[in-house]
Amino acid sequence: MVNTLNRAVGGKLAAFLSKSLPGYRRLDTVSTDQVADVLERGDIILVEGNTRISSAIKYLTQSSWSHATLFVGSKGESASTLNLLEADLQNGVRLVGVDHYEGFNLRICRPINLTEADKDRLVSFAKGKLGHKYDLRNVLDLTRYLIQKPAVPTRYRRSMIGFGSGEPTKAICSTLIAETFQSINYPILPLRGQNYSIGNKPGSSAEDLPAAVLTRDAKGEVPLYYKRHFTHFTPRDFDLSPYFDIIKPTIENGFDHHTLDLNKDSDA
Repeated sequence: MVNTLNRAVGGKLAAFLSKSLPGYRRLDTVSTDQVADVLERGDIILVEGNTRISSAIKYLTQSSWSHATLFVGSKGESASTLNLLEADLQNGVRLVGVDHYEGFNLRICRPINLTEADKDRLVSFAKGKLGHKYDLRNVLDLTRYLIQKPAVPTRYRRSMIGFGSGEPTKAICSTLIAETFQSINYPILPLRGQNYSIGNKPGSSAEDLPAAVLTRDAKGEVPLYYKRHFTHFTPRDFDLSPYFDIIKPTIENGFDHHTLDLNKDSDA
């Protein structure tokens, strides 16, 4: 009885939060076909949404990005191919095409130096989540924010987001992708601990640390990093991460400003 009531309430809230808000304007001039043309397996596409839940996430994270998707297809597939894996508020974990986000500002974040084996493991883990439901607890917490409209200091806004119930069959977009990358031990925004002097402490050999963080500092020491729990990530973290490259389709395709004909200033 309780579960049935929760599902009914959750469905109503999901429908409410998924409603688009007026006034959204896309500034990007790159088409979804151009985006699809440069995507590689493992790329993350961040989306600047225009729904009520997008508004809440953008406010709480102080970022333009409210949604994250993972590209699990092959290079060169069309924008209509169902190859973006996402956790949708109403439909759960599913596959959509890049053209599903036509009309929105997008950003491509690309992990560095992944092997084909890494990508195989990444995609396999992510596809294993297909069919999982969106986490209702996250919906309830964001609804509470929308009703109360609290004036929250910036440093506390992240902690206001409900990071979910932790149930293995439920997910939200950014935590799903964070968990996927952590499954192959790829860093996003790790916490930095004390430095290790390689060879001076038991169990402190370079082999014990992820290759991605083996960068010595000025003293020849290797900083030791700790994983954040995957439920603590938001869409903007992939943009802020020093371990993801930002991909611009026009630049990837050899943009030359000399070939661009700019007319006089617009009043827009």
